[in-house]
Amino acid sequence: MHATRAPLDGGRWHFQHGPIDLVIAAEGEREAVHAAHENAWARFQTVLPELVSELSALKRPVAASGPLPHGMVARRMRNACAPHAPAFITPMAAVAGAVADELIGCYRGDGMQRAYINNGGDIALHLAPGQSWRVGLCADLRKGAGLDGSFELRAAMPVRGVATSGWHGRSFSLGIADAVTVLARGAARPRPTPPQP
Repeated sequence: MHATRAPLDGGRWHFQHGPIDLVIAAEGEREAVHAAHENAWARFQTVLPELVSELSALKRPVAASGPLPHGMVARRMRNACAPHAPAFITPMAAVAGAVADELIGCYRGDGMQRAYINNGGDIALHLAPGQSWRVGLCADLRKGAGLDGSFELRAAMPVRGVATSGWHGRSFSLGIADAVTVLARGAARPRPTPPQP
């Protein structure tokens, strides 16, 4: 199985490798956008083999002892889940966001205005000063009735990650919600450490 990429309408790209399925959009100076897409494609091709090489460790509970992951994406996954270690959680809970966060770094160079990487509902964003994205929300893609709502994220906000899931998706939601959207500093970021008394 090899990584594939294909252009989509509106200048977007579709990158796919095994279970990793990305939709990428970027705006900025033409040369900068082209270089960012090429850098992201080069990095993308290495992500799945890196994760597979550490898969047995990534499927173990974060609280279990063992060596720390070696790869950057694997470390992001573990760090995002570590604050929840008293409960049963594995780094795999953060895989989609960690992949998106890793690749959005390719779009932060000079000449880039804004970009997003959507990995199955876990979205990493780049917003240069003065830029914004309007994010649409859809609780059930199967109904085909359009958006259930939307909101705007501006560069001045600290949000660079958006994740939406619900009982129709892969999340463990117990069927309580059609969709829940979380805004964070990144697509896979650990919760802030509470202040110590």
